Formats: sequence, structure tokens, C-alpha cells
Amino acid sequence: MATRNRYGVYAVTAAFVALVLVLGALQGCRRTKTPATEAAPTEGVKAVPAAAKETPKSPIETAASLFREPKVSIQNIVKAGKDRWTPAFEQWWDKPAPDFTLTDIEGQTHKLSDYRGKDVVVVFWATWVGACKLEVPHLKELRSAYSQDKLAILAISNEPVALVKAFAAEQGVNYTVLTSSGSLPTPFDQVKLWPSSFFVGPDGRFKLAIEGMVPAADGKAIVQTQ
Repeated sequence: MATRNRYGVYAVTAAFVALVLVLGALQGCRRTKTPATEAAPTEGVKAVPAAAKETPKSPIETAASLFREPKVSIQNIVKAGKDRWTPAFEQWWDKPAPDFTLTDIEGQTHKLSDYRGKDVVVVFWATWVGACKLEVPHLKELRSAYSQDKLAILAISNEPVALVKAFAAEQGVNYTVLTSSGSLPTPFDQVKLWPSSFFVGPDGRFKLAIEGMVPAADGKAIVQTQ
């Protein structure tokens, strides 16, 4: 009986010792690990403002914003340009431009509707009008400012083809020159002053009509309107 009690005491003692060893091991592990939520020292570290943490724009987006031309309204363009030219055919603004078919000085046929999807400037001019000759450099600059899929310039003269062709070559014209010996649809057939210009949007509607010479800067502003 005494032997059995002695074995019981040994068993309890062994179990107690094992428990102490396990607790000691757990405590040692806890001391050696760094809590995940422990805050990093802040001494000597400056706080970063929230604005500085924002994701910067890509170089492409930044460059595009620098070269993107601002949009202006037709009304503002008309107000700013009244001392240089006269708005005309107001009743046609924002209405569909009637189609026409003409031949250029090289013998190629052009339809106004062929240019749907891009801005079109239809200019009526004559070689003998001083303002028309002065406008040529502005039209050349406007033509060079945009790609062919963005803008078309159709300059219409009712003079003989040989005369118009020689004038275009002399002036280094870089836009399309058409000749008209027949009738055109209204309002194109109502032009009484040279030069006169019709600005047609990509949707085929008139944006603006102008009597007088249009400076390149004004032409670009009109093209940029939606």
C-alpha cells in the first residue's frame, strides 16, 4: 500500500515539473518575439503630409495636359472677333450643312459629306481680292496645326482653273483648292463678300459663318469648340 502511494506522489511530482517546464518555454518564446502591433519609434521621424502620399500623374498624362488647348464657346469667340471679322448667316448656325460636290485644281472630286467626322472650313475667295491673299498664310498655319483626320480646309473659287492653280502654286497653298462654275446649295450660294468662311463640325452641322479674313488664332479657337 505504501509503495502504491509512493508511486502516486512520483507521478504527481513529474506532472508538476513537466507543467513548469512547458510554461517556462512558452514564456521564453513570448519574450523573444516582437508583437506585430508594436508601434515603431517615432523620435526623429517627420510626418508625411497626406497630399504628398497621393499617387503622382503619369508623365504622359502630365504632358497631355500641358498641350491640351482650352475649350471656348462660340459666343465668346464672336465677342472677341467682332473687331476683326463679321459673323454671318446666324440662322444657319447649328443646322446641318447641305452637301455639295466640286472638283479641285488637280481634277479630283470632293463631296462635303466625305469629310464627316472631322472639322471642315469652307472658304470662298478670289485671287484678285487683297484680303483673300492676306488670309492665305493664316489658312496655311491653320492647316498645319491639325492632322488630316482632324481638319479639312476647302477653299472655293469661281475663277478659271489655270489661274487658280497658278496662284495656289505661287503661294505654296497646303490645303484643298476647289473651283466652282455652277450653282451651290443655300447658304453657300448667298455669299456676297470674299473672303467668307463656313466652319462645319464633325457632326456635319454649321458651327459658325464669317465674313472677312479669319486670323489663324481665331480659326484654331473655332475648331476647338464642341
